[in-house]
Amino acid sequence: MDQVPGEVQTAEITARIDAKGLACPMPVIKAKKGITGVEIGQVVEVECTDPGSMADFKAFANSTGHELLLAQQDGSVFRFRLRRTK
Repeated sequence: MDQVPGEVQTAEITARIDAKGLACPMPVIKAKKGITGVEIGQVVEVECTDPGSMADFKAFANSTGHELLLAQQDGSVFRFRLRRTK
């Protein structure tokens, strides 16, 4: 990620989405729904267990223009933070 670690840690999370146990494309669909429910500039955090989600969320951010602040794996859980840009 090209993000300053301190900013990632201090970004206030507006909404959290638990998509653990869901297979592709459901984590991204839930993220899309969640990000439309927050205001521009706010951050949505998604946790999921789908191994393909790392590529899926990078593609989602690229295609929508939302800022991917965090993409990390902690054991079997993948965590993403997206900032709504539009």
